[in-house]
Amino acid sequence: MDVFNYSLKHYVMKIIDTKTHGYMDYIMGIFLIACPSLFDLGHETVQGIVFYAAGAAAVVYSILTNYELGLVKIIPMKIHLTLDFLSGVFLATSPWLFGFAETVYGPHLTLGIIEILVSILTSHKITREVEV
Repeated sequence: MDVFNYSLKHYVMKIIDTKTHGYMDYIMGIFLIACPSLFDLGHETVQGIVFYAAGAAAVVYSILTNYELGLVKIIPMKIHLTLDFLSGVFLATSPWLFGFAETVYGPHLTLGIIEILVSILTSHKITREVEV
C-alpha cells in the first residue's frame, strides 16, 4: 500500500453525521451573528462585520443545503462542507487579513478553527436520502 496515494480523507474518522452538523450550523451561525455583542467588538467595526458576514452566510447556505435541516436543498453536502472549511479559514485568518490582530484575534481564530475541524469531521453522506 502506497501511503502517498491516499488523501487526508482516508485517515480522518467522520464522527459527525449530517443531521447533527445541521444543528451545529444554525447554532454556529446565530452565535457568530451574536459575537460582536458578546465580545463587545462594536457593530460597525471590521472585527464585528466579519462575524456578521460569516454568521449570515452560514445560516443562508445551511438553509440552501440538501441535508436533513436544509429548507431549499439545492447545495450538495460536499459543497456545504467546503464552504464551512473556507469560512473557518476566513474567520481564523481575518484578524491578520484585515489588520485588527493587535486589538482582538482570539474569538475569530478559535471559532475559525472549530469550523475547520467540524467540516473535516463531518460525513458528507446524508443519513437518509433527502427529498428534493
